[in-house]
Amino acid sequence: MSGHSHAKTVKRIKEASDKKRGQIFSKMARLIQVAVKEGGPNPEANPKLKAVIETARTCNMPKENIERAILRGSGPVEGEKLEEVLFEAYGPGGVAIIIEGITDNKNRALGEVKRILAQHGGKLVGEGGVKWMFERKVKEPGSLEWQPLQEIEVDEKTKGSLQKLFDELDELDSVQEIYDNVKNG
Repeated sequence: MSGHSHAKTVKRIKEASDKKRGQIFSKMARLIQVAVKEGGPNPEANPKLKAVIETARTCNMPKENIERAILRGSGPVEGEKLEEVLFEAYGPGGVAIIIEGITDNKNRALGEVKRILAQHGGKLVGEGGVKWMFERKVKEPGSLEWQPLQEIEVDEKTKGSLQKLFDELDELDSVQEIYDNVKNG
């Protein structure tokens, strides 16, 4: 044998999948906390919270984690104040991008998003710079999403660059959703 261990390979794969699951749970917990702050801790009286809890359940988020997130959203947690952020940007090929997030430090989130955009040929623009190219539509009760008014076509190289950009942005804890105006298909 030349030093390959099946156990170590399995361990590496498991650690990677656990890290990804942890990031998803962290993002869902932040969404739950914001929904609770906006409409209260009762899912029956708060449609946004109900929708987020349903989404968390489809991601196999444990019930205890959901309840903990509701509690954290209900009462002030020492030193933590979560707020929603929205960044507008242009990516490679002039693609319009809207990045929604939740963070406890707006300046840090802004710096992280700027850095990643710069690495992948994108740039942040001022408020209203790309938002006018999208409209807000109800996805399901209690949930809104940005849909492009007009989609653009890009070549395969640009699609690859965009995918790398989106993957790296998605790794950030503060980023919740990314919308673009690229034509699918």
